[in-house]
Amino acid sequence: MQSLIKPLYESLIFEFRGYKVMIDLDLAILYETETKKLKQQVKRNLERFPSDFMFILNTKENNELVTNCDRLKRLKHSSVKPMVFTEQGVAMLSSVLNSGKAIQINIEIMRAFALYRTMLKENEELRKEINKLDAKLNSAFQYLLKKLDALSEKKKRKRALGFEIPK
Repeated sequence: MQSLIKPLYESLIFEFRGYKVMIDLDLAILYETETKKLKQQVKRNLERFPSDFMFILNTKENNELVTNCDRLKRLKHSSVKPMVFTEQGVAMLSSVLNSGKAIQINIEIMRAFALYRTMLKENEELRKEINKLDAKLNSAFQYLLKKLDALSEKKKRKRALGFEIPK
């Protein structure tokens, strides 16, 4: 199961409305069930899925998803919009589906979300370090430019160009 983490991170987690989410189609495949059955279970237990756990993509979001992910082209002409689940929604989904496979997959999905958060944090720390280094380089570059300007001014003042004709 450890091998699932990297593919989950790379291709199954999307961002919509400020949330990292997974779509119902991918979750159904992981849970080895049909998307229709997964959606039925969610609809039967809607009180367990507030809007920060699960929401349905609007047409614009659906088009964005289809455009950015070739493997989801079949959703383009579907009359039913995908449900997407946040990390908490995925955890709730495993309790609704309540099978051994759902529990196993849920554990791996939680690990994938944790890995995703860790990588985002590391990227932020790396970005901060790069910005610090960039600021140091900029100040060093400005210092060198000032020194070069001062040297060129000094050379200009020392000697005039051309010949001096004695009178």
